[in-house]
Amino acid sequence: MTQELSIPFNDSELSALLYPAEKARAFMILAHGSGAGKNHEFMTGYAQAVADLGISVLSFNFPYMDAGKKFPDKAPTAIAVWHQVRAWVDDHLASGLPVVVAGKSFGGRMASLAIAEGMPAKALIFLGYPLHAPKKEDKLRDEHLYPLTVPMLFLEGTKDPFANPSKMEAVVANLNESAELVWFEGGNHSFKVARSKRTVAQDGAWLASASVDFISRYAL
Repeated sequence: MTQELSIPFNDSELSALLYPAEKARAFMILAHGSGAGKNHEFMTGYAQAVADLGISVLSFNFPYMDAGKKFPDKAPTAIAVWHQVRAWVDDHLASGLPVVVAGKSFGGRMASLAIAEGMPAKALIFLGYPLHAPKKEDKLRDEHLYPLTVPMLFLEGTKDPFANPSKMEAVVANLNESAELVWFEGGNHSFKVARSKRTVAQDGAWLASASVDFISRYAL
């Protein structure tokens, strides 16, 4: 059973959903991508599948999403949100469990920027890292990743226009020894495969097993 929560941030609150796992082995904080919030079927499918595998999940909205705005918060705000949610989880939910962080596209990139500023995490999982804008493969969003020492898992679709395969493989190869890249054949940026009969929720759930396997190896 999911539980709706509110997390204080500045003078307002962030909406959140808790997916408690039975006999949880770790705790995941999950952020959405730029175009759809925590209630999107991809997000709920992924979060529930991870919880079913023994990792409790807290999925939250950035302020712009709760406000119904179209464009994402600027990086300083999004990074501050990550710091706040991470600290709040320690105070209210984690109960001493190892805490990992994950995010879809924008949410994952903002998590990595927060970790670059000192936010603690046992592992970092990217659900489609936006390495570059579509058709702008000469402008990579990679510089802040190289100094990070946290174990990082990149889950990427082979048809993702935000992640040229050869460039993504080259970046991950130059990160720390615990960085891993897992390809999902045919998946686009939302891990939808052409002519697939999976639901959007099942597209999200597709990524859960690889995520929990990584957490088991590096965060427990």
